[in-house]
Amino acid sequence: VGCGGLARLNGLFAAYKPPGLKWLHLRDTVEQQLLKGLNAAEPSVPEQRVRFLLGPMEGNEEELALTATSVPTLTKHRLVCGPAFTSLKIGVGHRLDIQSSGVLVLGVGRGRRLLTDMYDAHLTKDYTVRGLLGKATDDFHEDGRLVEKTTYDHVTREKLDRILAVIQGSHQKALVMYSNLDLQSQEAYEMATRGVIRPMNKSPMLITGIRCLHFAPPEFLLEVQCMHETQQQLRKLVHEIGLELKTTAVCSQVRRTRDGFFTLDDALLRTHWDLHSIQDAIQAAAPRVAAELEKNLKPRLGTQELPSPSPSWNSEGLSSAMGAGSCAGH
Repeated sequence: VGCGGLARLNGLFAAYKPPGLKWLHLRDTVEQQLLKGLNAAEPSVPEQRVRFLLGPMEGNEEELALTATSVPTLTKHRLVCGPAFTSLKIGVGHRLDIQSSGVLVLGVGRGRRLLTDMYDAHLTKDYTVRGLLGKATDDFHEDGRLVEKTTYDHVTREKLDRILAVIQGSHQKALVMYSNLDLQSQEAYEMATRGVIRPMNKSPMLITGIRCLHFAPPEFLLEVQCMHETQQQLRKLVHEIGLELKTTAVCSQVRRTRDGFFTLDDALLRTHWDLHSIQDAIQAAAPRVAAELEKNLKPRLGTQELPSPSPSWNSEGLSSAMGAGSCAGH
């Protein structure tokens, strides 16, 4: 049963990382839960071996005789050997920092190779990012050391939407540049219509879509689709949006709602980080994982790595929100 259980543990699945939990702690907890499940599986029936035991003869209690008897072999018993499984190979995909929450993809066993394929596919990720107008901190997070307080009565939804449109437009140009496509080619046209233009090498953070979901000053909620980001860069983005609005802003929440082809619906909550739930999640995701990776890893013609330029949003600055010059980890 243990080996059968292990065979069903090769692949990818998604867990939901709550804020305040380190990704490494999540990985270790998942490993402990899987080992617990594998080692709790019913042990196989122990092998029998023949032993000659000394005992009284039948019909004559005073005479002793050797009798062939079948007894279980205990050399492989778990109380003798200890647990059958003591460690598992588990890899973590695109990481989330301690303050962030959301979809975290893990690979078990041979599934760790698929994590590399996910990196190489350069798929986009979705986040909801919550901002708070009127103050600035040293680390762009709501809980950081307060640096400044400002008024925000002049900020309107229309002004915010205008800033977001500028950001998306400049990142769209950068996306095409880093994808290194000939825009006159049939290939580029087809990729643009399918919405799959993306760089196949490292680049600074690129935003493929950004919009405001909710605006109720001082709070606002953004939906960001991006690649090659870090969560800290998304917090800095909120800070820079605040500056463009002639005020200040801090980030109160970063939540990943999609990582490539894994969404919140796929992400197992902490109560489901157990052997059977994870096995079922791996099996359920396997056909989709194979199909999506095959579709997204097809070789692209004429793409090559470009030197890192320094684009900016507009003539007045905001170049740092591009992450220009610094290649974020995938």
